[in-house]
Amino acid sequence: MAKRDLYDVLGVSKDASEDEIKRAYRKLSKQYHPDINQEVGAEEKFKEIAEAYEVLSDSQKRAAYDQYGHAANDPNFNAGGFGGFGGFEGFGGQGGFGGAQYTGGFEDIFESFFGGGGRTQRPNAPRQGADLQYVMDLTFEEAIFGKKETIHYQRNAECHTCHGSGAKPGTEPVTCSKCHGSGVVQVERQTPFGRMMTQATCDVCHGTGKEIKEKCPTCHGKGTVTESHKLTVNVPAGVENGNQMPLRGQGEAGSNGGPYGDLYVVFRVEKSDIFDRQGSEIFYKLPINFAQAGLGDEIDVPTVHGKVKLKVPAGTQSGTVFRLRGKGAPKLRGSGNGDQQVQVEVVTPKHLTDKQKEALRTFAKEAGETVTEDSNIFDKVKDAFRDNFK
Repeated sequence: MAKRDLYDVLGVSKDASEDEIKRAYRKLSKQYHPDINQEVGAEEKFKEIAEAYEVLSDSQKRAAYDQYGHAANDPNFNAGGFGGFGGFEGFGGQGGFGGAQYTGGFEDIFESFFGGGGRTQRPNAPRQGADLQYVMDLTFEEAIFGKKETIHYQRNAECHTCHGSGAKPGTEPVTCSKCHGSGVVQVERQTPFGRMMTQATCDVCHGTGKEIKEKCPTCHGKGTVTESHKLTVNVPAGVENGNQMPLRGQGEAGSNGGPYGDLYVVFRVEKSDIFDRQGSEIFYKLPINFAQAGLGDEIDVPTVHGKVKLKVPAGTQSGTVFRLRGKGAPKLRGSGNGDQQVQVEVVTPKHLTDKQKEALRTFAKEAGETVTEDSNIFDKVKDAFRDNFK
């Protein structure tokens, strides 16, 4: 599918000023931002708008686009006809050495040794704001069933007075008088190869390419203000400890009309006193006595969904696992619930009455088994006294 004319994308004329292009971008990017506009195709529209602004807000890219159209921004495009030497296009864009000053090529190599490390990013390019992280504590049950919670946190937001420009209302930032809008200046440095000219961030505009003559009284030229942001978070049912949920556009404000960053909500889930959990599966250990295991029983078993009846068959062995279908946690990626696994533990009593002991002796006799009983300390003391006084 053919790309649309970039001027048409932003709805501006071909002779539109830089400010007109910026205003059009801000308006359209807010209108079609995916976090605001949920209509089908809004995200693709937003990307198209951002691509158009990236080209038309850069004077060199715009000039190339006006002359060659979309082909000018193709990385394989070479207007000088030296396509076979595309790896050396950094020599002033002249197709050879000539008398052009170095704005790339070998200078980029020297930058990696003497402070830099590559080409300087275009200062006026829209940049997304920084991402933030918020840790939310949940009980075991809240993680199972989800909840709605309002959170508060500090973030840098776009200044509502100057709308991010940093300039006093009624004024606009002007092109930096020192770097002429490039955001960088040429600096002469002594290197092992001799004195070399390298690039450094402009100390007047700090790399923005713009000077603010009259600063905004609210943000004092920063374009952003620190605010206490309130947000309602819908915690989905079935989250686990360590899961994180991205909330698009809820992070720090962007710069040069760029979008907000994202907020990542990290869940910290409290452990349960009686349940263990692995994903949507919940595990529970059920203690039963010897009579219940031998004769069978119907027992109330706790689950996160309330108590349920579990039928324990006669002759159940310790360690047997029963599965309660659909009584586990909701499946975070899918539908329905997992299961609860109930592991039976036959508990041996530590203290028996005389009647209980006699009953067990009778049981052993009926089963044809011989039991050599282990006398407790008191029985042993009594036996010792009895032997000494015979």
